[in-house]
Amino acid sequence: MSLANATRSEATKQFTTSIWWILAIVLIAYVGFTATVLGFVFSAAATGALGDGGPSLPADGLSATLYSAATAVGYVFPLLIGTLMVTTEFRHKTLTPTFLATPKRGLVLSAKIVVGIALGVVLGLIGVASSVIPSAAFLAGYGLDTDFGSSETWALFGRMILAFVLWVLVGIGVGVLVRNQVGAIVGVLVFTQFLEPVGRAAAGFVEGLGDVTRFLPGAASDALVGASLFTTAGAPGMSTDESLAWWVGGVVLLGYALVLLLLGHLLSWRRDVT
Repeated sequence: MSLANATRSEATKQFTTSIWWILAIVLIAYVGFTATVLGFVFSAAATGALGDGGPSLPADGLSATLYSAATAVGYVFPLLIGTLMVTTEFRHKTLTPTFLATPKRGLVLSAKIVVGIALGVVLGLIGVASSVIPSAAFLAGYGLDTDFGSSETWALFGRMILAFVLWVLVGIGVGVLVRNQVGAIVGVLVFTQFLEPVGRAAAGFVEGLGDVTRFLPGAASDALVGASLFTTAGAPGMSTDESLAWWVGGVVLLGYALVLLLLGHLLSWRRDVT
């Protein structure tokens, strides 16, 4: 079987099941709600509408901060999609007929990567729209610049979509390496929602730790995008002064994906499937 045929088969698997669009709906709700709340609060704070007792925010760069909510809080969704692309097959044992039809396992994995890239683009477009539409509405409503006329804003959107693609690839690598679906999902959630945030926050209090935490996948993703709710909010250990250059962040995140895929292929993918 050729790569084209394997990719067509993999696309049929992914787009005819409910996993991707269920997570897409949750992504829309989660990112949309976050962008709506923050769009209102940040826009009101930037214009002084919250009153004398309210916090103040500079209007410069506010649009990029709000738009980046899709990647700042929504990156876990493409990560989960990539993980489920593989672990679901292990769980339901659908890999057995797949490997019988396509004995070259590297070809099967390559097909998953190609389809994963397509899913990352789709989720990226959905995520960007979910954060940009409500954010821009509040910015315009408060008389602030939406920056749609700036090429940097559109470059930001492109980098956000690229981040979604890379997170899907990281997820595929996790799924290939960790066959157990429950273990893989729990590991993903524990790391992204607890371990890394705690580590990045601790970097604000431990000298030198920031030099390490900026290379963590979430920090690399923020650097790639070039804006983040966390860096703008000034959270400890997340200052923009310590961020990587955007292209370095992309290379680091891609490196995580490649290392996980390589280890998974060598240590797990080639093992027998029952």
